[in-house]
Amino acid sequence: MSHISPHILIVSADFYPDITRELLAGASAELKRMDATFDEIKVPGAFEIPAAINFAIQSRKYHGYIALGCVIRGETTHYDYVCSESARGLMDLALTQNAAIGYGILTVENKEQAMVRAKVSEGNKGRDAVEACLQLISIKNRLGIAL
Repeated sequence: MSHISPHILIVSADFYPDITRELLAGASAELKRMDATFDEIKVPGAFEIPAAINFAIQSRKYHGYIALGCVIRGETTHYDYVCSESARGLMDLALTQNAAIGYGILTVENKEQAMVRAKVSEGNKGRDAVEACLQLISIKNRLGIAL
């Protein structure tokens, strides 16, 4: 990583607040451990995360972004649309805006699966999203790509 501490934006979907709290706990602990500064904003659900990150990219305030949320399969096709479109939106931003985005949106069958993946003491996917984001920032720095 560069000598400058990265400044990160965490965008978290608050649709399942108990799951999001666990993801945030893992992400914020890892960011603090890595001496990164960060801000957090909440959006209603996973579908809104790409738009919020796109707005933040335009501000040019952040070195990277962490997307945190959870989508649990229901009885309709809504799950499929939210999962694929939020992932596609984030990938589009990564590729077209050179954005370093750590993907921490859980896509699961039930709440129990989500908690196992989210909990700091178990899956700690919040930490994993931070690690991915920081690695991408490091690659950008090595290649001389600015914010």
